[in-house]
Amino acid sequence: MKLDTLTSEKIKVFIEKGKASSKEICQIFLDQIEKSNFEIKALLHFDPNFAFQQAEHIDRMQAEGKPLPDLAGLPMVIKDNILIKGLRCTCGSKNLENFVAPYNATVIEKLEAAGAIFLGKANLDEYAMGSSTENSAYGPTVNPHQPDYVPGGSSGGSAAAVAANMSLAALGTDTGGSIRQPAAFCGVVGMKPTYSRVSRFGLVAFGSSLDQIGPLANNVRDVAKILKVISGKDPRDATSLDVEVPDYVAALGRPIKGLKIGLPRQYQRSGVSEIVQMRIDSGLKRFRDLGCEMIEVDLPHIDYAIATYYVIAMAEASSNLARYDGVRYGMRGTEEDDLTNMYLATRDAGFGEEVKRRIMLGTFVLSSGYYDAYYLKAQKVRTLIKQDFEEAFRKVDFLVSPTSPTPPFRLGEKTNDPLEMYLSDIFTIAANLVGIPGISVPCGSTTDGLPIGMQIMGTHFDEERVLNLAHAFEQSGEVS
Repeated sequence: MKLDTLTSEKIKVFIEKGKASSKEICQIFLDQIEKSNFEIKALLHFDPNFAFQQAEHIDRMQAEGKPLPDLAGLPMVIKDNILIKGLRCTCGSKNLENFVAPYNATVIEKLEAAGAIFLGKANLDEYAMGSSTENSAYGPTVNPHQPDYVPGGSSGGSAAAVAANMSLAALGTDTGGSIRQPAAFCGVVGMKPTYSRVSRFGLVAFGSSLDQIGPLANNVRDVAKILKVISGKDPRDATSLDVEVPDYVAALGRPIKGLKIGLPRQYQRSGVSEIVQMRIDSGLKRFRDLGCEMIEVDLPHIDYAIATYYVIAMAEASSNLARYDGVRYGMRGTEEDDLTNMYLATRDAGFGEEVKRRIMLGTFVLSSGYYDAYYLKAQKVRTLIKQDFEEAFRKVDFLVSPTSPTPPFRLGEKTNDPLEMYLSDIFTIAANLVGIPGISVPCGSTTDGLPIGMQIMGTHFDEERVLNLAHAFEQSGEVS
């Protein structure tokens, strides 16, 4: 059984026709994890017994002649900031090293009902704060294509697990590009849905107005199938909207001739490396050959997106992480003689350097005397950026850009320069600020085999057409 050619549909057919049991398929992927995870460090922890219990349930359904659910037997890994009842959820932090989830996230409930098998929890930048998965308290994940390069972040473990055939699909989270950028760096497909399309109940919060859960897989079709399952209104998430969820898979294969693709002028001066620009140009030619029209558009305020994003994201992170004080949540530091010292010792020992940096900056921009100058102003600029995108989508159907301005970079290359690290998200953060869907699809590679990704963005709740355009691009052949 060739792991790199499997799909969710093939697995379901194998089980239905008795060619392989769900438990046998599960074992194949667990063996691959045992073989590869020591080097790649994509998973922080995995529980074969837990996975086998789920697989055996699918096999009982098959033996009893019951119809199998859509994702029956699909081996998945879950980013370790999404709760699975009975399993540890560390968020890549020492602060939550011994935390065991007391309940399931909504997306986990939905995937379990659809027959997915959870192989383990994927590594991530601590509390999803990073672009390289080097900020994990348990060590970095490496890129499966070349182990001295990063896999991207913060969902680097999820992307690396799929790329290394340790799972067929994964869930990640995207606050500023944390699904799309690692998908690009690892050569897989990753999608951030519209904000409020997928419930955040059971997700450990980073930036509450920015976070979204989304799927990663080896192909657009599997991403579409998983997104269909996890989408929809959830009364336990106040930001979840009651919007109809289309059949994303049924929409794949529709004609794309005549569709208008917008190319933001401002993105063409954003320090894109030569090899990335070459591959994106080849990808755009592919769209022209498929009958799409290319139109340049303006996003006048996009140059302020990085600053706007990091003010808002850090403010929300500071607020969300205030609960980890050693009293209500998280570890407790060494006993001190008063409450203030206990707080200081706990948070100093529990948080890594990047998380501390973001908490301090977030607290600063929310502090008295600076709130209006930074946080309030950032929210106003966010509105201007949103208006820019709305105007652009009046002229075009989609916006296309590189997912990242560079190919994967070496481990340690940017860890001492946070601003340089933040710029690796320059093309992805706007979709989170505006709340629109975006997908990264493989778009060729460098001469030494490092993957490059193309990003496709659509307007709110337009996942159906975004997935169809991405599928058409994928089916048109490899970009060279």
